[in-house]
Amino acid sequence: MSNLVQLNALAQEQASENTEKRSQCDRLIKLTDAVELYHTPDGDGFATVQINGHSENWRIRSKPFRSLLRHRYYQAYQGSPGSQALQDALGGIEARAQFDGQEEQVHLRVAGHRGAIYLDLTNDQWQVVEITPEGWRVLDQSPVKFTRTAGMTPLPTPQPGGTIDALQRFSNLASEEDFRLLVAWLIAALRPDGPYPILVLNGEQGTGKSTLARMLRNLVDPNVAPIRTPPREEQDLLIAGRNSWIICLDNLSGLSPWLADGLCRLSTGGGFSARQLYTDTDEVLFEVKRPVILNGIPDLATRPDLADRAITLTLPAIINNSRKREYELWQEFDNECPRILGVLLDAVSCALRRLPEVNLESSPRMVDLAHWATAAEPGLGWPSGAFMEAYSSNLSRAVEASIEADAVAEAVMLYMSINFDEPLEGTASELLHIFEGREGIRGSRTRSKFWPQSPSSLSNRLRRAAPGLRQIGIEVELGIREGSEGRRIIRITKRKAV
Repeated sequence: MSNLVQLNALAQEQASENTEKRSQCDRLIKLTDAVELYHTPDGDGFATVQINGHSENWRIRSKPFRSLLRHRYYQAYQGSPGSQALQDALGGIEARAQFDGQEEQVHLRVAGHRGAIYLDLTNDQWQVVEITPEGWRVLDQSPVKFTRTAGMTPLPTPQPGGTIDALQRFSNLASEEDFRLLVAWLIAALRPDGPYPILVLNGEQGTGKSTLARMLRNLVDPNVAPIRTPPREEQDLLIAGRNSWIICLDNLSGLSPWLADGLCRLSTGGGFSARQLYTDTDEVLFEVKRPVILNGIPDLATRPDLADRAITLTLPAIINNSRKREYELWQEFDNECPRILGVLLDAVSCALRRLPEVNLESSPRMVDLAHWATAAEPGLGWPSGAFMEAYSSNLSRAVEASIEADAVAEAVMLYMSINFDEPLEGTASELLHIFEGREGIRGSRTRSKFWPQSPSSLSNRLRRAAPGLRQIGIEVELGIREGSEGRRIIRITKRKAV
């Protein structure tokens, strides 16, 4: 009998606990009745809450929104909700956002809306900068929704009246052309949508690559960890792209094929996929474009597809008596930062105003960058055509470097020069045999671990090298069907000078 009494008591206690949890859950959900709930096109639930006279946008499952909910529960009921009640309430609130709320686009750091660009200053007042063709101004209320992620830090409030030359004092670059390319990357990073160029900073140890990378990021997307080690897998790169506007990878000794491919997709756009947490078959798809900075001692843009998307700058050595103590350098930079940012915003406004009237004689791979930077030239005090002149030279050097680093591309170039530019034609197997047997080509390159070991591998390498070879006048045609047997022919020819 005593056992039955104990069981009844336990049941009553459990029922009381469940009722209390249910009561807490209902109260928590009720606290969001006056909160704007909505969802993104990806299905993420968001809430816009009013705090100290301004609006803040938080993902419903985020730590800040959970903390806010706990705080408001304490204010209303002088207690703390249980963890399970809070978890159940968040599920209910998210369901309301997904099924009852509207679909809204939520932005990170930079957004475009009705012909204007908005830059989130990420300060406590949630102020933004509105940039239009007429100029820019700081707004206390944003017409678009921005969210924030862990690590984001405030931009300085921009100030007018500066010159872009102030930034040049902090940039250890070899030429005026390199500086213009650096500034072009910055104003491209302030566009709300890509494609974005990959900025590659090369140079020997002690040339200030990491310091320059930090400064550039501080002008657009400051973060508590501005430069980071390379990710170990593509999912880590995706997470970084979802949580930061600028991806800045430091002290690279090289780029693995998967990382180079991932950075190319991040630069010009491409789908990323990942398995949804706690599921076996559900897939989460993301379309992410981000500005990228890479720095390292070796030449990092050796793959033709990455070189095509890159602005590659080689920093010269710093003379010892020219070095400054780090805290003095950063103090000077922080003092100039508001005016430098103001100049960049002037340039963006100029680009918005002049973009419709820009016409270029040639269209490089990053044609959006070329139009944007050309449109911004008057706002930076540059002569007409200054950007394209610097950019064309930079691309040519990048193509040369990628060919020198690619054993197959170099073999093709050598063959065309040794054989007086005669066409080369055959199957992949036949071409592999020709390269490995031809005097002047056979040697360390065909015996290296980077030389293709099969005809299919040679075909893939030629396909990857084709854009770079085309820029130096060598055409590579693959997959040509010939004869009744349908042999797959590769034809390599050199264009005659006009």
